[in-house]
Amino acid sequence: MEMGKKILVLGTGAQGSTVAQRMDEEPGVDEIVCADYDSGAVDALVKILKKAKGAQVDASDYGAVEALARGADLVVNALPLEFGKNVIEAALAAGANYQDFAAPEGIVEAKEGEDPWLVGIRYLLDEYGPKFKAIGRLGVMGTGSAPGLICVASCIAVRYLDSCTDLYNNVYEGVETKRFQPYWWSPVTALSDMSEDAYAFIDGEIVRTPAFGLPIYRKYDYLDSEVRLVEHAHDEPVYYGLHSDSHFKGVKNAYFKYGGVGIEFAEPLYRAGLLSHDEEEVNGRKVVPFDVVLAHLPNPPKTKDEIGEIISEGLVSDTGAMVVEAYGQKGGKGRRVEVHVYAPGLVESYEKSGISAEMYITGQGGALFTKLFANDIYTQTGFITSDMLTDNEADYYFESAAELGITLDIREFDV
Repeated sequence: MEMGKKILVLGTGAQGSTVAQRMDEEPGVDEIVCADYDSGAVDALVKILKKAKGAQVDASDYGAVEALARGADLVVNALPLEFGKNVIEAALAAGANYQDFAAPEGIVEAKEGEDPWLVGIRYLLDEYGPKFKAIGRLGVMGTGSAPGLICVASCIAVRYLDSCTDLYNNVYEGVETKRFQPYWWSPVTALSDMSEDAYAFIDGEIVRTPAFGLPIYRKYDYLDSEVRLVEHAHDEPVYYGLHSDSHFKGVKNAYFKYGGVGIEFAEPLYRAGLLSHDEEEVNGRKVVPFDVVLAHLPNPPKTKDEIGEIISEGLVSDTGAMVVEAYGQKGGKGRRVEVHVYAPGLVESYEKSGISAEMYITGQGGALFTKLFANDIYTQTGFITSDMLTDNEADYYFESAAELGITLDIREFDV
């Protein structure tokens, strides 16, 4: 009798916990090891699972991570970015597949004048790719909602074109509550991304663009009014630029555009210099503006009770949009393809799973990549980003997503 999979989930926050819970339901998974430095969080998660056991681990200790990875078919990295190198190396040493929600930092040292993050992504693909291929295993990074789910939607969008010129990933966050809660995920991550230049792929080159710059305006039929979307530091344009010819039919321009409550809160702070990381003197006292702003922001709610309390206080709006726009040619004519991703909002996510909409789409989006591993759907080996799925892998992904209430609406227009 064939043995089921053993999965190591490192990190028991919202993302790792969702993966573990979804894999607990998979018939092809026999064992889940949930590990984190926070033993209390591990115990709380393992208590509600049937196939799981827990472990405390210091992810800065490579030996400890490698010992946990031995015997695992898949290592899921839901830890902070700085632990990425240890976890990737441990997966390789253990002969396991690897999944990462992000693009880990500190993988390789960049030369002077080089972009460390971009160098790191290329290194993962070019250097770790052959290493994983040599042992017949696969590494996948960028496997949340964005990057992740939206990248798979982009794969599907370009199918409807013979050639592609422009690709937009547009995300609008319209959840607003009566309680002051501008961010439903890490405020330091949100403001850090917003306070740096973005990435775009323009005229065939990966470039940096001004934070909050290059605005576009869109009117979607399920939103109350036209929305403004701006440049935002994200992985997707880099992925599409690196794979423009191999996966995106020659795309020349690719952007990640973001709008909504969090942007509207952060943009005036940025323009006033209040997201600066540089120390300055104010009335005889030295302060770092970014740190002052961050100290005044509420933490994102984590528990069902916290989220329920915020909802009970009242909502201003519970909307959002995730849309891929692909422009190009089809049958010799100009064509625009829109892929609208529909997913549960705040109230529905809470009613379904006791979590926020942000937690739901990111965690479930990540768990769908894990499901591909659990059911042997991947046919690739090496190291890939989440925009590099095959047609069969992408179709399975969204067939499974539909079971979770995450669906696609594909619209085509002549231009």
